[in-house]
Amino acid sequence: MVEPSSPCCARLRCMLQCSVKNEMSVQSGWERVGARQRLTEMRAALLRLHKALLESERASYEQVFGKIGSSYQFLQLVMTDPWFAWLRPVSQLIVAMDELVEAKEPLTAAGVEALVGRAKTLLVPTLGGEGYSRHYDEALQRDPDVVFAHAAAAKLIRAQASGAGVINGKVENGNAENRG
Repeated sequence: MVEPSSPCCARLRCMLQCSVKNEMSVQSGWERVGARQRLTEMRAALLRLHKALLESERASYEQVFGKIGSSYQFLQLVMTDPWFAWLRPVSQLIVAMDELVEAKEPLTAAGVEALVGRAKTLLVPTLGGEGYSRHYDEALQRDPDVVFAHAAAAKLIRAQASGAGVINGKVENGNAENRG
């Protein structure tokens, strides 16, 4: 039997005390990892949607005004031409996600939740609406690639809300036996 005053017991007591004290910090560390993964997955889905929207708008623009000469010219149009202005909320949300991931402060569930909430709002098209939602609806009506990217982002939001994860594009419910 080990004596309570032995160095071994003292170390064990210290380890137990530290683990109890640090339980919250360990748990919050795991929450940060989950929040980072959730944000990274959402960012990737929005990036795919943004790319599909840009390509769709480029095709529409070129039908009206003719071929865009270069990638540089396209970038300038996206940044300055009113035709592409409606896409800025998606661009700004992706930038906000990047900034949150790269921030020196730890990620919080509330911060991630706020950005996911903004994403949910952006994924709602409105027939006959104004601004972003009307343009978004038009893009969904004319381009199947936008529909697929929209569906993937919406599926991810639903999966994250239900506590499931997404692995290689497939929704997983988090149980090890279902990961085959």
